[in-house]
Amino acid sequence: MGEDVRLRAVVMLAQGMAAAQSPRESWRAAALGACHALSGNFAALSVWERERGRLRVLVNVGERAAGEAEFPEDETYPVHQFPEITEFLHERWAAGGEPDAWVETAAGPVERSGYCHQRVAALRRRGRGCCVVAPVVLHGRAWGELYVARPPGVPVFGPQDADFATVLASVAAAGVAQTERLEEARRLAFTDALTGLANRRAVDIRLDEAIERHRGGGAVVSLVVCDLNGLKKVNDTLGHAVGDRLLERFGSVLSLCGAMLPGALAARLGGDEFCLLAVGPPADEVVRVGDELCSRAAELEFGDGVAVGIASTGDPIGEVRSARRLFRLADAAQYKAKALRAVRPVVAGRDGGLDDPVVRLADAPPPAAGGGERRRIRGGRER
Repeated sequence: MGEDVRLRAVVMLAQGMAAAQSPRESWRAAALGACHALSGNFAALSVWERERGRLRVLVNVGERAAGEAEFPEDETYPVHQFPEITEFLHERWAAGGEPDAWVETAAGPVERSGYCHQRVAALRRRGRGCCVVAPVVLHGRAWGELYVARPPGVPVFGPQDADFATVLASVAAAGVAQTERLEEARRLAFTDALTGLANRRAVDIRLDEAIERHRGGGAVVSLVVCDLNGLKKVNDTLGHAVGDRLLERFGSVLSLCGAMLPGALAARLGGDEFCLLAVGPPADEVVRVGDELCSRAAELEFGDGVAVGIASTGDPIGEVRSARRLFRLADAAQYKAKALRAVRPVVAGRDGGLDDPVVRLADAPPPAAGGGERRRIRGGRER
């Protein structure tokens, strides 16, 4: 392969990883790019899980053998079964050696120095002729490996291919680092720093998507809005550090209760306001979880329980065509629970359907500026 061809292959790999919008897309771009660049028919990218002492396959591309999924759920291999990895991790790397790639062929001996060579055995078992393995180094540490194979009957990889694979692994490492930075930025953008729950921005996006599912296919969408009672008193009498601890503990309770609803999103909207968003479970199941949330919140060391309002498209609340309306309904229910000091959730639509005072409050036009009843209902933008 000429230098110009290899240079173009490197550029294509880098561009593919730069265009990736998720870790999976990035892994797949790295493996596909390396497979093409080295004229292979199969490639895989794996990560070294230090805490488990195992090599976990992230993606398999190309001509996969039986049992090889594109994105395996749990395809892992103990690192001690691969002496060449152990040598790299604990000897050459520690001594400052370069992370060179190496080549294995199916024609090589399976038994070497008293151990079974897993690479050679795997090549034969999967009908492959040879492979080149390039360590991936990230932030100065061994991160994983890039693996490219060729079928039997074609030229085996040579020393120049191994050198090129080392270059490709470096490019892949830069792409993985970029993806990790993007994922961390996304995590920070959609996560509440104090509790680790989702934030309002994440709720807005997920709720918009949920309402689209409801309008398109009738999925039940339920929103649980919570207002933690007594936070101001805790802050004023015991200090903000204790108040933060109360918020963190309630966040844990909310997360625990949310786990009872498959796929539910637990979030902190800001201050002492939290919510759960569930898509799919029946309204009654969501109300049961709301009851559990009230019970557990009442047992917290500080604070004074929680006011919980629920709105679900599974209840008689009328047509829900926007995220804004569901939010207003849940917030109006929570407002009523707060006013009544209710120890159980208030559920929109369960006290007379559309004649329910909660529904009327949520659907009423906003008061004129400077007068009228104090309204706490969040609306956000029209969606």
